[in-house]
Amino acid sequence: RPFADSPHSAMLGRSLARAVRPRLSRGLATGETYDMVVIGGGPGGYPTAIKAGQLGMKVACIEMRGRLGGTCLNVGCIPSKALLHSSHLYEEAAKGWGPHGISADNVKMDLDKLMKHKAKTVTGLTGGIEGLFKKYKVDYFKGKGEITAPGSVAMHPMEGGPAQTLSTKNIVIATGSVPAGVPGATVTVDNDAKVIVDSTGCLDLEKIPEKLIVIGAGVIGLEMGSVWRRLGTEVTVVEYLDRITPGIDDEIAKKFKQILEKQGMKFKMGYAVKSATNEGGKGKLVMDPVGGGATETLEADVILSATGRVPYTEGLGAENVGVKLGARGMVEIDDHFATNVPGIYAIGDAVRGAMLAHKAEEEGIAIAEQLAGLGGHVNYDAIPGVIYTHPEVASVGKTEEQLKGEGVAYKVGTFPFMANSRARAMADADGLVKFLIQDGGAHDGMVLGIHIIASNAGEMIAEGVLAMEYGASAEDIGRTCHAHPTMSEAFKEAAMSAYGKPIHF
Repeated sequence: RPFADSPHSAMLGRSLARAVRPRLSRGLATGETYDMVVIGGGPGGYPTAIKAGQLGMKVACIEMRGRLGGTCLNVGCIPSKALLHSSHLYEEAAKGWGPHGISADNVKMDLDKLMKHKAKTVTGLTGGIEGLFKKYKVDYFKGKGEITAPGSVAMHPMEGGPAQTLSTKNIVIATGSVPAGVPGATVTVDNDAKVIVDSTGCLDLEKIPEKLIVIGAGVIGLEMGSVWRRLGTEVTVVEYLDRITPGIDDEIAKKFKQILEKQGMKFKMGYAVKSATNEGGKGKLVMDPVGGGATETLEADVILSATGRVPYTEGLGAENVGVKLGARGMVEIDDHFATNVPGIYAIGDAVRGAMLAHKAEEEGIAIAEQLAGLGGHVNYDAIPGVIYTHPEVASVGKTEEQLKGEGVAYKVGTFPFMANSRARAMADADGLVKFLIQDGGAHDGMVLGIHIIASNAGEMIAEGVLAMEYGASAEDIGRTCHAHPTMSEAFKEAAMSAYGKPIHF
């Protein structure tokens, strides 16, 4: 039974609020006031607009790219997953079928065809969002949105020409983020030259490089590094810290690095990049050891700058109305997404918190519901994160390091996939499931965090998110029947390990 007084019980307000849904005006004449104008049509902005339309609002969405879906759909989550999946299939065919008695000769990768598949995927999905806009009567403007006054947004058309003014009761900023630079270094990204590139450029390389240097051992760098390593590239990751994937549970990060090294990825940990330059069509990277020592130089066909992302607020017009911006241009908001200017709200990568597409979507739906008089809410303790390598890494809730820092009493339960029958049968048993649960007190046994390394970790973590959303205990999960043989049995047994003992380890 869920802990009724746990922090997770706040989500019940959403269900209760549905009973008092108001009726909003529809079909306002051209030139009249919108209920909402959303600036940005990415994974935060377009769900905001759709949900507002579903709730009966007169809503407009402005997107400067000319295609909906934002970074995620156009040059981020979706195209990268197309390349990750295709490159994994290639590596499986070339190297990975031996345990199953299958051999294949002369396996080749048609990079041009792969890139066409990626592009077709993106085009189909962006067109689908436009169809949803029509279905829910969202007015779609292709251009750049600039806040000129409270309740007024200038839409600067993509094709040029005079701006169109949209009057609105509410403005939602959902402008997303862009790749960050390398702190303290001279790194000039030029995606067209295809030597010093960011994540966007790394998705569109025209040939498989012999050598790739990745600056930054975070999610983007390790995913893109995995794509090209599978296709035959020698990949070296340069990281300032002494660990990979900052923010991930330390035990999981160490195990993950070991797996990547076994696959052939190289790491240079504890190095500060000084510069990355294009020297006659080859990339040259200069770096210093963080702990002191001689300067080192690396060369490669391509250098990927993957040091994270920063909010995109250029040309937004925040200064026109006095919207407060914080560190790195982040829009400052309260706990209900409101800025310091009445009637102006912000969500997604433009505000605090994890820069994740699904976090932005949840915030977009919540602000639409709030502005419709409903109980929109986001439980930030139950936002999953996934790294889509192979195996995948997925997590939700607290890390062990966070719990130690907060002085929380906790217990740990783990279960390795080497002890899972389905994983062994598939010859894909790298990884483990790790549970962190409350130790003692009124919430004894409540799940505080779950961390997984597995081939299907991104799908498996959903069970953990649901459990945490409802305030479940490890015993709730351990006493829930899981089908045999499945990878998810390891999830159940890790829960059992946390409050007692697993059966198969």
